Amino acid sequence: MELDETLSRARAWLAEDPDPQTREELAALLDAAQPDPQAARDPRNPQAPQGDVAQARADLVERFCGTLQFGTAGLRGELGAGPMRMNRAVVIRAAAGLAAYLDAQGAGGGLVVVGYDARYKSYDFAVDTAAVMTGAGLRAAVLPSALPTPVLAFAIRHLGAVAGVMVTASHNPATDNGYKVYLGDGSQIVPPADALIAERIEAVRALADVPRPESGWRTLGDDVLDAYLNRAASVVEEAGPRDLSVVYTPMHGVGRDTLLDAFERAGFPAPSVVPAQGAPDPDFPTVAFPNPEEPGAMDLAFDCARAAGPDIVIANDPDADRCAVAVPDPAAAGGWRMLRGDEVGALLAAHLVGRGRRGTLATSIVSSSLLSRIAAGAGLAYEETLTGFKWIARVPGLAFGFEEALGYCVDPDGVRDKDGVTAALMIAELAAGLKAQGRSLPDLLEELAAAHGLHATDQLSVRVADLSLIGAVMARLRESPPTVLAGLKVASAEDLSRGAGGLPPTDGLRYHLTGEGAVSGARVIVRPSGTEPKIKCYLEVVVPVAGSTTARQARAAADEVLHALKRDLSQAAGL
Repeated sequence: MELDETLSRARAWLAEDPDPQTREELAALLDAAQPDPQAARDPRNPQAPQGDVAQARADLVERFCGTLQFGTAGLRGELGAGPMRMNRAVVIRAAAGLAAYLDAQGAGGGLVVVGYDARYKSYDFAVDTAAVMTGAGLRAAVLPSALPTPVLAFAIRHLGAVAGVMVTASHNPATDNGYKVYLGDGSQIVPPADALIAERIEAVRALADVPRPESGWRTLGDDVLDAYLNRAASVVEEAGPRDLSVVYTPMHGVGRDTLLDAFERAGFPAPSVVPAQGAPDPDFPTVAFPNPEEPGAMDLAFDCARAAGPDIVIANDPDADRCAVAVPDPAAAGGWRMLRGDEVGALLAAHLVGRGRRGTLATSIVSSSLLSRIAAGAGLAYEETLTGFKWIARVPGLAFGFEEALGYCVDPDGVRDKDGVTAALMIAELAAGLKAQGRSLPDLLEELAAAHGLHATDQLSVRVADLSLIGAVMARLRESPPTVLAGLKVASAEDLSRGAGGLPPTDGLRYHLTGEGAVSGARVIVRPSGTEPKIKCYLEVVVPVAGSTTARQARAAADEVLHALKRDLSQAAGL
């Protein structure tokens, strides 16, 4: 884009920006991008702009080179001025597009529920959304405070809304925010709704043409939160054991008060909250990334666990739709081991099956295939979907769904999305029941391995600064697919962008590897992250546990293959 065009677009944006903060930010950037004729120049190249001028121009080009794209994940991006950032102007356009879509679908006049977390600008974006919905002839209701995402997902169906919006960037860095859209069934949007909403957003011209009254929507009372908490507490059985000590971290997010209330209503002792991470803080000061999966994010929780000696550690991500679990492990550094999302998913599935849950067990293509073995053993249906709860939640007859990225749906009739609060309650119920029997969560994992084979999973995840690198990696693997990985032959290679197994097309590659020696088989999936600038590779190795082979020996064999898979895949992908 030519500089003059960039400057013209930036000035036009500045003229209608409704936020004084981003107006000031953009005005300063425009000033910095104008070369000062009196300023000193580089004598070797007197026509070149000064360093700060060149930097400001590059920043402007990045902000105005396109528009933040609305998709099945809604919107998510860095806060700041311009169409490639998250700001009030972008949100108002998104809300207007959503309102127009709802009207076209015959939902005009219906209720739209809006929730928000404690990130910077979340409340402002929520109020802007409510104002736009009201101005478009819809009824709008905003949750009473910054609350977990599952409360919003619950409220949509509880209140009979036609749609819901959650302002959150989940576990992204502090610089980001996002905009997640649900329809009246309580599930996140999927195609073609995303494209149809995007078309309506694109049709919005001047912000002045979007009616935004200063009142007319309502702020909900605590009764909707109370209803959610009562529903959450009901996922555990009333007469079960409750002797369990827990260290808990909400990771500077909005989960603490909701989770503590849910535990109290369900009859569990109050978890010990990690003090430095207990209160909502949009700066996330103690972690580089507020995601329990990221290295170092759980360090403070483990410090507290070593001091308190609890039975388990539980963590939510900042909007509390994910749940992480850690268990004591003398062999682990520091004495505590994070369970993988696949392990927690298997534990919850086994627990629900043991309680007599009927229906379909579902997970995504990147998650462990152990769930299929558990379903088959219980005589239950099993379904595999594309990544994301927008797909898992839509499985007919869903009894339980999970995804390896710490997402679990244990109560589909209550919250048709992942819910870190109810997942925490059910893990607590399972752990307390096992404790009463003199057993533990790792003991149950060994029993599952003995029954179905050890399904060991791992992930190779690379964060990039240049998004073009992700496309380059995918292109390289498509042009030169590997034939052998970790000494195992690639039996089949599927390009998921062409559709596979009846699934809609998605940008991804799946390799099935033949078994050899102790390994009965392996699987690799490579895909771009849908919410972060990452390329992700999902690995699974299956080792039977039978005869003289113990679970520990199977784990050692699987770890060796996983390590080799990472090495060989990194080389094949050019990572």
